[in-house]
Parts: sequence; C-alpha cells; structure tokens
Amino acid sequence: MIPWSDHDVTIRPVAGADLPAVAEIYGHYVTGSVATFDEIVPTAADWAEKLRVVEERRLPFVVAAAAGEVLGFAYASAWRPKPAYRYTVEDTIYLAPGGTGRGLGRRLLEAVLAGCRDAGVRSVIAVVADTGDPASMALHRRAGFREVGRLARVGRKHGRWVDTVLLQLDLAPA
Repeated sequence: MIPWSDHDVTIRPVAGADLPAVAEIYGHYVTGSVATFDEIVPTAADWAEKLRVVEERRLPFVVAAAAGEVLGFAYASAWRPKPAYRYTVEDTIYLAPGGTGRGLGRRLLEAVLAGCRDAGVRSVIAVVADTGDPASMALHRRAGFREVGRLARVGRKHGRWVDTVLLQLDLAPA
C-alpha cells in the first residue's frame, strides 16, 4: 500500500478499473477472517455483475482512493429480493489492510448513506459478524444505527461458529 494522508483521499463512485482492487481487498477478508461468510473469493468479473445490479437499482457503490490506489469500498444492495423490501438495503464496507483506523470507514459509510437517501431508501441494515473486533459495530453506532437483533451461530467459517448482529438506521424523515 502506498503512503497516503487523509487529505489525499477521494471518495468517488466505483469505476470498472477499480474492480480488481475491490476483489483483492475483499479477498483478504474472505480468506483470512470471518467478517464475511463468503468462502470463495469473488473475481473482478463477479464484482462487475454486482456493480451492474447495484447500479440497476440506482444504489451507491463508492471507493476511497488516493494516488490511484483503492483503499476501501462500500455499497448498498437489496436487503431481500421480495418487492415489499424495495425501500430497505444492506450496507457493506471493506478497507484494505493498512487502511483501518484512519476514518475511511466513516467517510465511505457517509457517502453510501447519502446515496441511499438520494435513491429513496427508507431503512439501512448492517449485518455485522460478531468477531470480537468492535470496529464495525462502533462505526455503525456512531452513524446512528441501533442494534435490532442477534442471530446466534448462523455462520461457520474457519472452524468456528459466528453470530451476526443486526443494526438498523431509519432514513425516513421524522
């Protein structure tokens, strides 16, 4: 990873040329953590299909970049496929190793939430694997998400059972 400072970082819509970096960042979490329950690393082509679906729904997919290098990404996707859920999305945020702890997650989440508001989304759900690392929970709580549930031992990866915590943010005007 190239050295970068906070003022060098741009949050912008993802481009097709970013997808290999997106795949590499995500692959780090697939192979080395339980932050995602994926067990096979998606290819850049898989990410291109995901981008197509996200754009089709007019939802946000953004990257944090500095000096041409992707440092992290975030997007919103359908929460469930049934039509009644069309105003509810799930957010996803991943940072490159070495990009954590510097405010990139907050900036990416803010951009996704703004894009969700623009798209007419009412509710954003975060599904956080309870790994013992509080960073994702803290990020979402600082953004106003509240815990609405826990699913016990719903994923098994790397030889262990993992809970997920559900957090929700209501974007509808009060």
